[in-house]
Amino acid sequence: MKRIASIDIFRALTMLMMLWVNDFAGMAGIPHWLGHAKAAEDMLGFSDLVFPSFLFCVGLSLPFAIEGRFKKGQSMLEVISHILARSIALIVMGLFSMNCSGIEGGLNHQVFCILMIVAYFLIWNVYPDARGAKKTLYRILKITGVLILVGLVVYRYAFGHPLQPKWWGILGLIGWAYLACALVYLLCRQRLGRNVALWFALIGCMVAACGGWRWLGFYPGGWTHPVLVYSGVLASVLMTRFADNRKPFLFVGVMLCGALLMKSAELLCHNFWICSKIGATPTWAFGSLFYFLPLLAILYLICDVSGKTAWARPIAPAGKATLTCYLIPTLWYSVQQLLGLSYPEFLRSGIPGLCKSMVLAFIVIGITGLLSRIHIKLKL
Repeated sequence: MKRIASIDIFRALTMLMMLWVNDFAGMAGIPHWLGHAKAAEDMLGFSDLVFPSFLFCVGLSLPFAIEGRFKKGQSMLEVISHILARSIALIVMGLFSMNCSGIEGGLNHQVFCILMIVAYFLIWNVYPDARGAKKTLYRILKITGVLILVGLVVYRYAFGHPLQPKWWGILGLIGWAYLACALVYLLCRQRLGRNVALWFALIGCMVAACGGWRWLGFYPGGWTHPVLVYSGVLASVLMTRFADNRKPFLFVGVMLCGALLMKSAELLCHNFWICSKIGATPTWAFGSLFYFLPLLAILYLICDVSGKTAWARPIAPAGKATLTCYLIPTLWYSVQQLLGLSYPEFLRSGIPGLCKSMVLAFIVIGITGLLSRIHIKLKL
């Protein structure tokens, strides 16, 4: 499958927005619509669009990643093994992130986070091909990362605070949603009819589970997140099909019709559920997709049909080394708190604060690009 530029740029824009809104914590004087809706609030805030956009991006990339492995000659068992390994890695990261609070008499939150992130980089870094001593060194680094994580588990257990899935965290929820959708995709591959049928089946599970069918609540994280991921899978399959047949405007038309369908579904579901990211309601999922489908169509026209991608170069590292980009702020916030560093008062609220957060987002993306050049890049 030919790589499609609009998918990388969609992911990069999503990562840029995620970095921006994640820095809003504790900031005063920002517009209400920019933030997250509260648990019982019926609202789709701008910040509430970022996580579903990330899930949608996971789905957009999924067929390319899996088909790429089959093209390299990997067997079905090898592909399934990769899916399981990737899912477990994300779930483990999410589990650690939700259990990184400090413990009295032991490590504080900041030190725990720094050790955790360092371990992630040691384990999942993309090391360059090497032989001899260098290859041995890379293996030692990976083992060191594993030992650090094991040490953190033992440490929490020794202090009476074992790791518990209070909730799975962003990465954990992505891991569970990816697992379900990747395995479902293996049943369909590029067959459009099967993909549509299984997409509707996932929507049915989501609606039924939210509607009170408790026996469907067995899947960690629920079914709303897999629906968002598989919506990206379906969009990717459609994009590839129309691109191969050189019918880009037909793809755009399908995306716009899909957006209208999502708006209709949102309005229908609003009669039964509020729009809530925290509640992972169908209303929130359909409302989010209403924005993503036209945006994907516009980016496809600009980037793939017209070939205009230069404008996205400043954010390109966020689309190619997304996990690295996501983890850097956690490291920065921990170091900042340990050293007692703080921003001037005027950068903690209002428009100056929003601008500061955006500048920080671009700095993180720039650092991600520099790290990639020296072979520091996470990949699962």
